[in-house]
Amino acid sequence: MKFSRERFQNGSLRRVARKSGPDVWEFRYRDHSRPGLPMRQITLSTVEFSTETSARRALQAKLLEINGSEAYLAQRSPTFGTILDKFIAEEHLKEIKARRPGEIVDDEGLKFSTTIGYLSVIKCHLRPDWGKVLLTDIKPLAVQEWLKQLKLSHKSKQNVKAAFHRMLELAMLWELLPAQRNPLSLVEIKGGGRRTRKRPILTPEQFRQLRNLLEEPYRTMITIAMCLGLRVSEILALQWSDFDFEEGTLLVTRGVVHARIGRVKTEYSEDEMPLDPGFASVLLAWRAVCPASAEGWVFPNPNTGGVWHASVLQGDILVPAGKKIGVEHLGWHSFRHSYRSLLDACGAPVGVQQKLMRHAQVSTTMKYGNAYMTEKRKAHGAVVHMVLPVQPALAEQKDVSA
Repeated sequence: MKFSRERFQNGSLRRVARKSGPDVWEFRYRDHSRPGLPMRQITLSTVEFSTETSARRALQAKLLEINGSEAYLAQRSPTFGTILDKFIAEEHLKEIKARRPGEIVDDEGLKFSTTIGYLSVIKCHLRPDWGKVLLTDIKPLAVQEWLKQLKLSHKSKQNVKAAFHRMLELAMLWELLPAQRNPLSLVEIKGGGRRTRKRPILTPEQFRQLRNLLEEPYRTMITIAMCLGLRVSEILALQWSDFDFEEGTLLVTRGVVHARIGRVKTEYSEDEMPLDPGFASVLLAWRAVCPASAEGWVFPNPNTGGVWHASVLQGDILVPAGKKIGVEHLGWHSFRHSYRSLLDACGAPVGVQQKLMRHAQVSTTMKYGNAYMTEKRKAHGAVVHMVLPVQPALAEQKDVSA
């Protein structure tokens, strides 16, 4: 049975005092999807929404839900802020942000790092400048000029544009805009696209120097990074149960970002990795002295028993150690780029490299690393000897001239 809506619901909103604690906002509306049209209630915090205007703004996504897009459009012209509010509510961004460090999450929602990124862009850029603008008034040229004046890096502007683009895609999905070409697809961010400095890659000799400088557990951390090419988020989330030393395999299934533990970056990242016996012996030596933890972490934080923060390790351990061996700006991802360079140097087929890097596309793998100078020189010499006549040795030339 279908229950039709006779009129647009704005609902009722009132401020209610509590016996203890701050007041709350009570929003009441009728549920037209149920027989008898029962009343429903939503409670909002007056601490988070101090004014009635801010509370009503937060309820725009709910009004869209209970009335439907057609009725909502007929009653009012939606602003960009309506899309932001609905996106935050539907993706549970506030709930994800509230997760505590060390909490293991196994759902299909957005990752913690992605959530923090969206909330930051919405709070700092999209809502202040575009929240009150009607969806129909958003024009590509205006957005492009706005992006130009933002005092952000090229990459940050790209992130802002991507979030803006995503919001307009959702506006069309929710039928608040006609399905058409996304206006943001016309926006270009010019200049600044070239990386200011190349990511350093380590030679085997440099890695051995670095390994000799570091104590445990950092020595084993970078060994895993260099020998398997794992992301730091995956290294810090390893548990001993992930290893099968008899079969010589490691199953990569989880990652940790900002001490929040969840799924790996992509579905292609979840895979079984091989363990060379020599490499396995290094891991077994660390397991023999590894501090115990309830979850069986391979690298438990000695202060908390939980997981490490990657940024702390990079700033306090990697960067200073890198400077000692003459490598500036050494970061965790440098090992992943170095791993790809080593795969190339040892002649591994590109298809095998892609699988070991756990990339969805070969094109992504090809963006990683760089050929070592020794390999470049060897390849260059081979080409020269193929295309030029054989040149007499320098010593022979001297003898002839004498």
